[in-house]
Amino acid sequence: MSATDELLLQLLEERDYVSYETMESAREQILAKEEELRNIVEAGETLGETEGVTSQEEALIKTLYEMEAINGELALQLLSEELNMEIADFSEIRVDPEALELVPLAQARLYNVVPITIDGNELNVAVGNPADFDALDNLSHVIQRTINPMVALPKDIEIAINNNYDVGAEAEMEGFFGDLAGADLGDAQIGDDAAGASKEDAPIIKYVRLLITEAMDRRASDIHLEPMEKEFRVRYRIDGVLHKMESPPKRLQPAIVSRIKLMADINIAEKRVPLDGRINIKTPQKEIDLRVSTVPAAYGESIVMRILDKESLKLGLPQLGFFSDDQANFEHVIGMPDGIFLVTGPTGSGKSTTLYTALNCINKPDKKIITVEDPVEYELTGINQVGVKTDIGMTFSAALRAMLRQAPNIVMVGEIRDMETAEIAVNASLTGHMVFSTLHTNDATSSVTRLVDIGIKPFLVSAALRAALAQRLVRRICKKCTEPTTPDISDLRAIGIMENDTDNANFQIGTGCDNCSGNGFRGRMGVFEIFMVNEEMERMIYEGYSLVDIRKKAKELGMKTMREDGIRKVLAGQTTPNEVLLSTVADE
Repeated sequence: MSATDELLLQLLEERDYVSYETMESAREQILAKEEELRNIVEAGETLGETEGVTSQEEALIKTLYEMEAINGELALQLLSEELNMEIADFSEIRVDPEALELVPLAQARLYNVVPITIDGNELNVAVGNPADFDALDNLSHVIQRTINPMVALPKDIEIAINNNYDVGAEAEMEGFFGDLAGADLGDAQIGDDAAGASKEDAPIIKYVRLLITEAMDRRASDIHLEPMEKEFRVRYRIDGVLHKMESPPKRLQPAIVSRIKLMADINIAEKRVPLDGRINIKTPQKEIDLRVSTVPAAYGESIVMRILDKESLKLGLPQLGFFSDDQANFEHVIGMPDGIFLVTGPTGSGKSTTLYTALNCINKPDKKIITVEDPVEYELTGINQVGVKTDIGMTFSAALRAMLRQAPNIVMVGEIRDMETAEIAVNASLTGHMVFSTLHTNDATSSVTRLVDIGIKPFLVSAALRAALAQRLVRRICKKCTEPTTPDISDLRAIGIMENDTDNANFQIGTGCDNCSGNGFRGRMGVFEIFMVNEEMERMIYEGYSLVDIRKKAKELGMKTMREDGIRKVLAGQTTPNEVLLSTVADE
């Protein structure tokens, strides 16, 4: 009798539930594959290294089952006794939904497991290859819990994954999104669609890809995925306004969230804290980055994907919305050899785009430009960009201090947030560097009092500050469907336009077309307020004049407020009175 035959008898003879016919059937099939099994048995150690099987007995049991020499029930009993593990009987086990949330679908397929129940810090898991200890260790590390494995057949694992994760939704997805397989998804390379993808994953992959390409086609700046109680809401922010899109089935929310997190290289098992990541998209025409942010909410993880299009930085100053007089002041300021230039406004007012456009205008081989940002939103050719990493001590102030030792001509600080950063920026401007930065203030002149409030002495502010630009964004009337109109006089009065100011006005309105998706607007532009610091302004800042006095004097010297700049754009037919009314405040 061969070694293989002896091993089989040793495994089966002591079990009274194994019939003589079963043993004989197994023995006949073993003899037919004697050479193959002999190699498996004799090379049990090598087999363990390559396939996770650690003993000859396990190798033999698995092979017998694959040869159908023994049935699945017997194979499970043999493996259970050999490995001292419980058997996962899915006909009796009720899978805990919380356990399923702990191990996303992608991880379950990767490690061939089904999470069953949570017991304190332990997770009971049915595994198709219980001897693959490396996979179990990796899963334990990912979910930060101890794994208690239970043995199951691989085919039962696959069925359990499909049933419990509800991934057999291909027909529903196809019906929901129409002919998704034939949809024009373009040539964009969005993530690694082939990595670990199965037939059941394909609809989710297609949907996420379609979601992103559709947002790009519609010129959206953000994609919002918001879990509600009975809905997984999807919205695009287009030209500053959120538009609700058709929502996917609520039941597919976990799979969609996991797919996006996987593409953004975010830990898909961590759902308790906010996380950030990036997705890079390459098309034949351009390259786009998506900055992904996740936040735990009441009914799941809320995701916002901000679309960063590098092409938007190649705009000239007129495309930003500058009239010739403001553009001349802006170009004069950014061409100065030293000092501080501040761009102010709330979040989403276009400050970063304006600063990046300014850097592009002055980015020449004879100038060294360094930026410190949190995070680096756009990667610019020819500019040294440093990302803030507070967890390792790389703060704005630390990065700025190190940057000054690099002998730059121009420094951009993403935001002046505290006393230390403000002091270093001011000192840099006083030692021959031109410093660009942003502040969160309501108007341009308030940047003076903001710096003083942070802790900078007024005499330093007066010496360092060259100018401050406040801005807001308004929607631009679509050029394809624009036509003359006569606005309601009450709308004009609301923004400060009187009847005698409309003699040379060119009021326009967008009637709606395919180019603007029927809303009459396409794109946005800025309304600006440029506060130039001349000698008289320096004296007033140095002597501590109030904000009211400084603003009054600035207007006397020719500063146009954001409301006044908005009025000019309404009279020129570039935007509407309502847009200016919603974006700016009235002048006193």
